Amino acid sequence: IEGSEHGIDSDRFFDLETQPKKVAVVGSGYIGIELAGIFHALGSDVTVFTRTEHILRHHDSIIGDTMLAEMKRQGIKFEHNSSAQALKRTHGAELPLELSWEVAGADKPASAAYDCVLWAIGRTPNTRALNLASVPGVVLNKTGHIVADEYQNTGVKGVYSLGDVFGKSELTPVAIAAGRRLADRLFGGERFAGSKLDYANIPTVIFGHPPAGTIGLTEEQAKKQYGAEAIKVYQTRFTNMYNALTPFKPPTAMKLIVTGADEKVVGLHIIGRGCDEMLQGFGVAIKMGATKRDFDNCVAIHPTSSEELVTMR
Repeated sequence: IEGSEHGIDSDRFFDLETQPKKVAVVGSGYIGIELAGIFHALGSDVTVFTRTEHILRHHDSIIGDTMLAEMKRQGIKFEHNSSAQALKRTHGAELPLELSWEVAGADKPASAAYDCVLWAIGRTPNTRALNLASVPGVVLNKTGHIVADEYQNTGVKGVYSLGDVFGKSELTPVAIAAGRRLADRLFGGERFAGSKLDYANIPTVIFGHPPAGTIGLTEEQAKKQYGAEAIKVYQTRFTNMYNALTPFKPPTAMKLIVTGADEKVVGLHIIGRGCDEMLQGFGVAIKMGATKRDFDNCVAIHPTSSEELVTMR
């Protein structure tokens, strides 16, 4: 994009010394949504640009749809079906950055002025400067990630790939966990000879406003993997008791996706106050193979939001 150097990314967000008055966030993945929420909570006028009608498209729809509606209610603006085209700087202007974009179906491009444009359109691994193409046995895929097996081994003995350059679940705790298991296997003796990270059912949180948590398959993924007739979905929406007497009532929404006669839980998606904290415990249960009956057999803690997950019907 012409003029893209005038914008910032999520790293440079932390270098800001003054609060921008008007911000464009280009991208609607979890980084874009988190930072848009922070800017808005601090008082900036925020617009989020997304290529589709939706946000957080890699997460279950109950999270993306609920988050989108709540962010709009809070006053964050969205430019849907948009594609950024250029960014131009005008020195000395109160809002020096002019962002232009195209909207699907529109006759002509649109533009607006901002004093901060944040690119949240994803990252590529920082592997190009390593000249790995010259190392026989080390393979890069088309996105530049370093190919490795389930034990993080590349094609060269003693060379391992994990974390963001591995390209699977690009989260800091995942990189730490993979590194620890690799260290255990390499230096921990016979006890850890088979140590490796299980990349299935990794819990993760979107620290938006409100926060959301997810683990396992989305509803669409579960339908694709097991067939629509082989899954069952339990879901609920309600107002957290914390907001029972407040004039505005942020949403809380929860979804359980189960499969099989024993209704094994294969997906859990929650959004609302406290969901970031409650996910860790439910993540342990799902890693252990919990079923809907296991959830039902746990006595509810009242009054909490998390009790809804063990009382769904």
